[in-house]
Amino acid sequence: MSELESRQDRAPVPSGWDYAPAPESRDIVTIEERYGLFIGGELVDPRSGEYFPTLSPATEEQLAEVSQAGPEDVDLAVRAARDAYDNGWSSISPAERAKYLFRIARILQERSREFAVLESLNGGKPIRESRDVDLPLSAAHFFYYAGWADKLEYAFPNRRPRSIGVAGQIIPWNFPLLMLAWKIAPALAAGNTVVLKPAETTPLTALLFADIVRQAELPPGVVNIVTGDGRTGVELVKHEGVDKIAFTGSTEVGKAIQRELAGTGKKLTLELGGKAANIVFDDAALDQAVEGIVNGIYFNQGHVCCAGSRLLVQESIYEPLIAKLKRRLTTLRLGDPLDKNTDIGAINSKQQLDRITELVAAGEEEGAEIYQPPCRLPEKGYWFAPTIFTNVAQSYRIAQEEIFGPVLSVLTFRTPDEAVEKANNTAYGLSAGVWTEKGSRILSMAQKLRAGVIWANTFNRFDPTSPFGGFKESGFGREGGLHGLEPYLDLGESEVRGG
Repeated sequence: MSELESRQDRAPVPSGWDYAPAPESRDIVTIEERYGLFIGGELVDPRSGEYFPTLSPATEEQLAEVSQAGPEDVDLAVRAARDAYDNGWSSISPAERAKYLFRIARILQERSREFAVLESLNGGKPIRESRDVDLPLSAAHFFYYAGWADKLEYAFPNRRPRSIGVAGQIIPWNFPLLMLAWKIAPALAAGNTVVLKPAETTPLTALLFADIVRQAELPPGVVNIVTGDGRTGVELVKHEGVDKIAFTGSTEVGKAIQRELAGTGKKLTLELGGKAANIVFDDAALDQAVEGIVNGIYFNQGHVCCAGSRLLVQESIYEPLIAKLKRRLTTLRLGDPLDKNTDIGAINSKQQLDRITELVAAGEEEGAEIYQPPCRLPEKGYWFAPTIFTNVAQSYRIAQEEIFGPVLSVLTFRTPDEAVEKANNTAYGLSAGVWTEKGSRILSMAQKLRAGVIWANTFNRFDPTSPFGGFKESGFGREGGLHGLEPYLDLGESEVRGG
């Protein structure tokens, strides 16, 4: 036996190919024990005197205490925003406003690791997603709208674009920093000031953003951040000093806001829930489609308003596609959000976990077949295994209601017309996906699907230049792109120019 063969015989045989833990360090982030409200350029104690804990959903540990803003606090923030608007921000040159936005974008990039760790710590999403998706996109939105700030007259020719005043903005817990960027960047570019209320369960990155506002030397009062539960949001919506409300969240709350603002003359945009159909035709590249399906529903634990939570598969490829999909689920890694190997992190809160659990139980009771890969859930924290339901009827709750979790409902179709009918058979109309090699079929489906965003041979792809929004109970108005500036502008009367 040669020396080489002898050495090979003595080499240990691996017992498995498990990933070694690759945790991201928490040391880069400094979390205060207690946070105030960011009003008029500084953190102030709440006049309400109330605080509440904010947790890590992965461990249930308390990260900090956060202020519960009351009516007085909201009023103080709105008055600070109005003062900043009237005394400088609305009248400075657009080029100067652009400089501030560019500065914010660059600082976000420089501090991206710090923000990514805090986003995963407070929200439960995998660090890979925070690092590779949320942070780059957040900075990109500020860069994009910085470019438009001094070009508004070119963006809206023959119009007279003017800022509208104070914008009240309420954002959800699934993409805390990205939703902040979606709303603050166009508002500032248009010359408005802002009072932002982050979600109750994920306020920490918004409060850290306040530090960026100070670092960028934005004039005091241009951006104000008030934390709290739904009561704070109600006070912001009702305040007479607010000229525009932008809300992203549940359809039920969106309807309540619309009723409250009816007849007030305030501008309103709503980005609400969704129940997107991901449609796979028999000529699609199945392996590519499987990756798109997984990204469409299990990205961010399914905490995505445009998640592809309904999978419509052409009957002739149903069995091979489901077999590939189930096999792919066995490779997903669920666990510590700060581990770089993690694919599926923690559910954001106990309340959301209870909602997911309830709807999954309803799906089983109604007769759908459930599949969950072998998956060991951590003992502490809020966790739910990736789930597939087959033999789903359109009338089942899991096919109609937004679950907002890692749960996929699978239906079948025979013809393109049947696919369109089933895809549109929902109260929502936010997004959809089409998988086929035929360009003509993509264009035909896009014309027939009643959804604001339609992806072709991909899913969950975002870009600051592209508008995002829905139809029906998914809301109205657009965020992103040139369209995202319109809700923050008074375009005035058309101006006819001639010799």
